[in-house]
Amino acid sequence: MTITIAINTDSINNLDLSPASTVIEKFQEGAIASHEQQLRFDIKYDLEPGDPRELSEVPEVRLWFVRLDAKYPWLPFLLDWKAGEFARYTAMLVPHQFSAKEGIQFNPEALEIFLMQKIFILSDWLKQQGLPTQSRLKSLAQILGYELDDAFFETF
Repeated sequence: MTITIAINTDSINNLDLSPASTVIEKFQEGAIASHEQQLRFDIKYDLEPGDPRELSEVPEVRLWFVRLDAKYPWLPFLLDWKAGEFARYTAMLVPHQFSAKEGIQFNPEALEIFLMQKIFILSDWLKQQGLPTQSRLKSLAQILGYELDDAFFETF
């Protein structure tokens, strides 16, 4: 079952996480694992007419997501990966450019740092939840174009 969090211009401009916190904290009250990959965001942010930017290029939107990520660093577990929510979430947090021919182009070093941070955070968090980690983390890395070797997981 997909769960959508609606955020609007006011929430973003005021760095108000309550639309997300209300949903996420309900998940935490029960079996959070049952909500794996069910979360989507519906972002309604007012741009000036003719503004060509994508939402991930708007500093206010990005800042809201930075704050959200700081509060819930394990949030990628809940995002609907198949619907592209993890890739969009990554775009909110990692420097990138858009190319008409190639689409989104992440800064490679920033993307690698972001991914490794998420791997370490989620590894610890999944273990705390009593959930298997390796296959989930390998799948997460694949979304961003990385292959993680089994030996990598033996190092930590």
